[in-house]
Amino acid sequence: MEINNARFIMSNTDIALCPPPTMPEFAFIGRSNVGKSSLINMLTGMRKLAKTSSTPGKTQHINHFIINEQWFLVDLPGYGYAKVPKHLKEKFRRYIEEYILQRENLYCLFVLIDSRLEPQRIDIEFITWLGENEVPFVLVFTKCDKLKGSRLTENIETYKQELLKYWETLPDIFVSSAETGHGRQEILDFIESLTR
Repeated sequence: MEINNARFIMSNTDIALCPPPTMPEFAFIGRSNVGKSSLINMLTGMRKLAKTSSTPGKTQHINHFIINEQWFLVDLPGYGYAKVPKHLKEKFRRYIEEYILQRENLYCLFVLIDSRLEPQRIDIEFITWLGENEVPFVLVFTKCDKLKGSRLTENIETYKQELLKYWETLPDIFVSSAETGHGRQEILDFIESLTR
């Protein structure tokens, strides 16, 4: 798949206000500061489509982008650490869960994982919750350009072994870098395979 055009449609915190569910939807989520907006910009080839920030918790709404006038890419708020009050974190959690569980045209959720880190409890708990609720998802390891030698392979293998403590089979796994574009075509081809 090639992305010929991508444009912002809307931003909100109420699933009832999302665009009509007439097209396939692919949402991206991850712990705060995992590089979600940067990955979205890399995939679309538009450096400023999704707002990036060095401050965790920048994305605080459900952001819809229409791609090739054929499907929606959705940027969801990160979970975990963010410099926001507790009541706002609870609000984020509530509408993120509503979106994931109730959005009928959500084809797949892309869960982003920082490839530099050992398995994080918050990620494992979120992935487990997705499994319990039968939400279709894949894993995307980000920032692979930050690791040298065999470290990347070792980190991903460690993550797989941790997941296999809870799962019989693993979801599809992608490895990406917003800096180098690594993994871009694989992710886009995967999306295309689900929309045929």
